[in-house]
Amino acid sequence: MSAKLAQAFIFARGGSKGVPRKNIKPLNGTPLIAYSIDCALSCPSLGHVVVSTDDNEIAEVSKLYGAEVPFMRPAILAGDSASEWHAWRHAVEAMENLGSPFEILVSLPTTSPFRAVEDVEACLMVLDQNPDVDVVITVRKAERSPYFNMVQVLPDGNAEIVCKSGEAFQRRQDVPEVFDITTVAYAVRTKLIKHANGLFEGKVRAVEVPAERALDIDTPYDFLVAELLAKHIDPNGSRKWQR
Repeated sequence: MSAKLAQAFIFARGGSKGVPRKNIKPLNGTPLIAYSIDCALSCPSLGHVVVSTDDNEIAEVSKLYGAEVPFMRPAILAGDSASEWHAWRHAVEAMENLGSPFEILVSLPTTSPFRAVEDVEACLMVLDQNPDVDVVITVRKAERSPYFNMVQVLPDGNAEIVCKSGEAFQRRQDVPEVFDITTVAYAVRTKLIKHANGLFEGKVRAVEVPAERALDIDTPYDFLVAELLAKHIDPNGSRKWQR
């Protein structure tokens, strides 16, 4: 795939509340956002590596680790209720206005620092081989099944299985296999971003990634787990973080 067709974007707003300043918080001594930047720079199928942020400090750290920050994200697209989809659309339009149009947006959220280059390249390969596919997401095997051991609590206080299939499943092995969407990578054709209102309005395929590369950092607990993993996992070999 031509590098001009696919570009990497890392969307990193400054107002994270679950883990304050999460996007540049050090993980094993390195700003979290640097892991996404490093992976993107290592992907042979990607062109520009762009960070979309509303925060000047995040912008400076991103440039230090090799990313471009050719535009700043408007505050209206960086609040707690702001839609990630609208931030994607803004990025597409901003790059077009700068004279750098492209066909595939690859979002690499900061919250998955253990992704591997092969995960990203696999998403792009699926798009390249399937012209009718609009989106490729990454997934991991779910630890619980909505057919078997996930419940919802009803307004009357009673609990019931989330998915009622009409069959009396007795074992986990008997239920349909389900997956959790991860934040490892999203590869999306820009034509869908410009004309639709969400991922699943398009034709979606999935690439499975192993659990150890799919950790999604959202809470202080997640960050503690990531600190432990970071000392033992490096999916792409030795990194050179010295700046």
